[in-house]
Amino acid sequence: MKKILISQNTWQTKIAILRDDLLQNIYFKSHNSINLERSFFKGTISKVLPGIQTAFVDIGQERSGFLHISEVDRISGFTKMEGLDALDEVEEKKVIHHPMDISKIYKEGEEVLVQVSKEPIFEKGAKLTTCFILPGRFIVLMPNIPKIGVSKKIANRDERTRLKELVKSALPKGMGAIIRTTSEGRLEKDISKDIAFLVSTWRSIEKRYKNAKPAEMLYEDIDISFQVVRDNLDEDVESIIVNNKDDLSKIYKFVKNIAPEQAFKVKFYEEPPQLFDHFGVNEQIEQALNKKVALKSGGSLIIESTEAMTVVDVNTGKFIGKKNQEDTILKTNLEAAEETVRQLRLRNIGGLIVIDFIDMGSSSNKQKVFNHLEKTLKERDKFQSVVLKISEFGLVQMTRKRSGKTLIQQLMETCNKCKGLGVVKSIQNISYTVLEQAKSQMGTYKNKEVTISLGKRTFEYITNKEYNSILDLEKKFNNKITLAEQDNLSDSHFIIQLSQ
Repeated sequence: MKKILISQNTWQTKIAILRDDLLQNIYFKSHNSINLERSFFKGTISKVLPGIQTAFVDIGQERSGFLHISEVDRISGFTKMEGLDALDEVEEKKVIHHPMDISKIYKEGEEVLVQVSKEPIFEKGAKLTTCFILPGRFIVLMPNIPKIGVSKKIANRDERTRLKELVKSALPKGMGAIIRTTSEGRLEKDISKDIAFLVSTWRSIEKRYKNAKPAEMLYEDIDISFQVVRDNLDEDVESIIVNNKDDLSKIYKFVKNIAPEQAFKVKFYEEPPQLFDHFGVNEQIEQALNKKVALKSGGSLIIESTEAMTVVDVNTGKFIGKKNQEDTILKTNLEAAEETVRQLRLRNIGGLIVIDFIDMGSSSNKQKVFNHLEKTLKERDKFQSVVLKISEFGLVQMTRKRSGKTLIQQLMETCNKCKGLGVVKSIQNISYTVLEQAKSQMGTYKNKEVTISLGKRTFEYITNKEYNSILDLEKKFNNKITLAEQDNLSDSHFIIQLSQ
């Protein structure tokens, strides 16, 4: 069974999904940052580069977003390219294989409706698309792509047909949808309600676009807490546990609206100890930042990522098995396949992935490991992946859809002392740790004066970025908190003590 934990603080929202108390997914949202993914903008074409079939679009961010020809809606793109007003159904089918040229679709200075498909990362701006999507609980609406797809996890052929017909009859002409796994077995009224809400949202985006200024944000996805609940709430969820009463009320109303039969699962957790500490989440996050992952059998995984790919190396370790070497290797590889899927999700690793399983002599054992990997990916991972058969050297090559930053990119930063050869915790993450530790200890220091001694960079971050969080802690626990900078303390070291 699964649990969804929502930890809300003044400085940050953290959400964890546990299965049998093992961390499966973790989400972070700093209240100082803006989440761009799935947002809609009224953009302006700033540059068109025919050589790489890419247009750069000003959306009012630090760097222009980039729109590649592969992300341009083919029907509207072809219509613009040929100077037509519209296409009939026969012509639409012919467009699929027609060559496209971005320089004939967009001109510099032209305004265009775009959606962010991937957040900016490093020196790259946001990745943009005109193949729009609006996720709901049961379907993902594609307002300008008239196709209907069904989740591969819905295996029953009759159910797939029923859902397709149901959605097709409820969608306005010219729109399409992806039918999500959560729609399986659902009543027509539930799915129709979801479609009506998403269509209404799309109409409001179209209306805002007409009157918006260039680079204006027209729509942003719902709060991350609601997103995670919407995307993960199913019959396997045992409880949704929230540590903040205001947030509890909002989550309860949201669940009551989208799945009233599951509203009873929303529960309040009263701290201390802190929610994530109580369920061992913080410890599991720390483990997920390490290269080595221990397996229950005594074996281990070594996970290393480069810009080009991620490599997962499986080792037997101290596990020797009860029968023979082949039995030992098979059991370790089966456990490693399941743990690898969990780690890919937890660390948010995408792109090209190579798994170096321990070499097996038996072809049937190789097939068992491959089948178990595929089955686990299908059942436990919502992102699309493609897996190739195990090679004679015991290697599996696979790809997994990228989405946002990896866990390391979110929580770590390049070390300025090792000049890129290693990573350390980011100042933001260290500062949040300080605030969480302060919150944990304030209960024992009520109505007293407390001094928090910090290294220079941590002191500067908290005083400049999170001073309201300090004020909030003072108000909540009736303390007076003094921040003190100490040159002899490193970024990650701090001292919380009663003032003398």
